[in-house]
Amino acid sequence: MKLGILCGGGPAPGINSVISAATIEARNSGWEVIGIHDGFEHLIDGPPQVDTLEIGDVSRIHGLGGTILGTSRANPTKNEEYLQACVRALKELQLDGLITIGGDDTAFSATRLAEEAGGTLKVVHVPKTIDNDLPLPGGQVTFGFQTARHVGVNLVTNLLTDATATKRWYFVVAMGRTAGHLALGIGKASGATVTVIAEEFPAGPIPLKHVADILETSMLKRVTHGRPFGVAVIAEGIGERLPEDELAEAAPDIERDEHGHIRLEELNLHRILADVVSKRFKERGEKVTITAKNIGYELRGAPPIPWDIDYTRDLGWGAFDHLRMLHEGDSREAGAMITLHDGNLEVLPFGSFNDPKTGRPMTRLVDLNSTTYKVATEYMIRLKREDIEDPKALKAIAAAAGMSTETFKERYGYVAGGDVS
Repeated sequence: MKLGILCGGGPAPGINSVISAATIEARNSGWEVIGIHDGFEHLIDGPPQVDTLEIGDVSRIHGLGGTILGTSRANPTKNEEYLQACVRALKELQLDGLITIGGDDTAFSATRLAEEAGGTLKVVHVPKTIDNDLPLPGGQVTFGFQTARHVGVNLVTNLLTDATATKRWYFVVAMGRTAGHLALGIGKASGATVTVIAEEFPAGPIPLKHVADILETSMLKRVTHGRPFGVAVIAEGIGERLPEDELAEAAPDIERDEHGHIRLEELNLHRILADVVSKRFKERGEKVTITAKNIGYELRGAPPIPWDIDYTRDLGWGAFDHLRMLHEGDSREAGAMITLHDGNLEVLPFGSFNDPKTGRPMTRLVDLNSTTYKVATEYMIRLKREDIEDPKALKAIAAAAGMSTETFKERYGYVAGGDVS
């Protein structure tokens, strides 16, 4: 029997641990194992680039960041020709099972490969993403998230120390294309001054002005506290929801990846917001220093913390175990995603976690009604309804902006939410 393993999408802490666990268990069960390099890329354009994996090759890689197999965003579902090329390449490799490791795009590709192969290839997907945006049972986080948050908290804590010493602001953009779990988790655990995520805005485009208003009023409120410095954490997914005209103006030549996603690292949302807000303060004759930072690659390339190693060993073992049971006559679906729920493996058949409207994996967003989000906002310094309704607080913040209370309320009152008329 022969097993293939590949990784798709961006790196995440714990990939090597999945590879290690699956390979060791497969080898101990008498299977041959090959590692497929660079995701689907060479399956599409050929020839496949593979290495035989022995236990000695993987026994000590579980604590390493990155992936020994490499990864790419090559998309086999881009057209029928690509999909058929992948299926042919996998058949030529004479695989009895394939484990894919990746996020929502890779999960969708794995689903389509299993369908195209017509049951001749058994495919098991292991969900990974530091964005934590896949709808796993019981609210289980995706692997890589805990490590990314841990590293992000250390970085932001250091920036908070520097901000206090130098009396400056940091605008920090954290990864999270669609969901704000990582930005919120980093901001909450580090005690960042304010965190802004895409979910808090109404559906549709997010005007840059609205985001800038939230940041500016947070800074003004800090001025009234005698602490004109801090760190704002911003979810990168806000950039993908900028109105088309603002996006075109901010990054006219921005590229998209193989899955059609904007390359958000090229947008430089952190610098755009820093420039906009800095200009507002300078126009009032006020001195402010805002340093823009993007923490993305530092997080996804980190070595996994013990929590993620433990978790991914379970997932790697479980992925192979599912394949083994299928070949021993188990009646479960040949194509599935492996997850953990209450400490036990749970197999989700392909399609069961898809959005019926799009046919793609559903996205798990931050629940704004949850206690987790409520507590996070309670400890942020940002303009709130009580600031608008308290004449003393309103007067102080308006004065910091060089405005009358009525002018400030008219201009910025909407940021506080609710009816502030």
